[in-house]
Amino acid sequence: MTIHFKQHETFRDDYSFANSPECVARLPFPFPDDEYMYSMNLEPHVPVGDGALRAAFDIDEHYISECRDRAITLEKDPGMHYVAAPHMMEAQWDLLELIMESYARDYPEHFSLTRDGARWHWVNRLLGIDDTFTFGDTSTLPYEPMEYITRQAQGDWILQEERDAMLYWGAGIATQRADYSLRFNLGMSWNEFHGPVPLVKEIGMLDRALKFLLRLRVGHPVRRLNWSLTVNPRLEVSAESLPEWAPDRTIVTPENAGRLVYLRIELQPLHRLPRSNAIVFPVRTYLVSLEEIANNNPAWAKRMHRVLKTLKQDLVDYKGFTRYRDAAVAWLAQFDDGRNEEVAKAE
Repeated sequence: MTIHFKQHETFRDDYSFANSPECVARLPFPFPDDEYMYSMNLEPHVPVGDGALRAAFDIDEHYISECRDRAITLEKDPGMHYVAAPHMMEAQWDLLELIMESYARDYPEHFSLTRDGARWHWVNRLLGIDDTFTFGDTSTLPYEPMEYITRQAQGDWILQEERDAMLYWGAGIATQRADYSLRFNLGMSWNEFHGPVPLVKEIGMLDRALKFLLRLRVGHPVRRLNWSLTVNPRLEVSAESLPEWAPDRTIVTPENAGRLVYLRIELQPLHRLPRSNAIVFPVRTYLVSLEEIANNNPAWAKRMHRVLKTLKQDLVDYKGFTRYRDAAVAWLAQFDDGRNEEVAKAE
């Protein structure tokens, strides 16, 4: 499928970001039912259809603009959005290899990778990058391996190391994270990071998910979907920048919610890495306004109305849209005729 890349979108200030109808149609819509409860929802990460689930790591029309926005964010606050423990270097090279191989295989018209022993040649035509480097030698790259390759990737990326039957945050790049601090989380265990999620510990889901991931094998990735809401198509909504974006939550009304409120979808394809035995936890973020959803797929708007209307308050609070949930529900109500019908999945 041909991708028409947008060159000059913005995710801050004037917010010129917008989705084409084709981009909306390919989204991994996260609601299979009219009600939502936090769950593992893990499945094998195998190619499905021609949409967001076709490739190992999805790219879409926003690729160039998102990479540009990542560079802006990294330069604005050095040391805040990329952190890595020194002992995670082997995992960094693992990740570089995985992304390069995946992009070159799934998008050969845009990326190529050739290897002569440890001498690698990487070409990213979309960003105008043509580099030759020595695999395993950080001095031959302009950045550490993880930062180098994820500056050329959509979404956030977390490397988790396994020690004593537990996963720990060892490295990450996060310029699109939803209200948390990457620096604060570095070194956290699986249980510590997920502790604030309502009910997951009480119902045993946290332990089950950890046991499942500890059994994850190289070459057998899995994926899950997560979601939240946000105001404006802003990618960088970290805890550190809270004063810049939190006031926007107060301006949403039932009249403007369609334009201001965005569904923030997270596609998370988890891979075990071969040399380091680390697990990479990508968070591929998609933004789509309620208005774009309604204009392109009214059945999705109907389902979202029902999901948000019935969502338990503790999940609303955890996901951070308590102030404007009612406004979003009121705006979406016009698309819910009360009848039940099948909602098609995007592929």
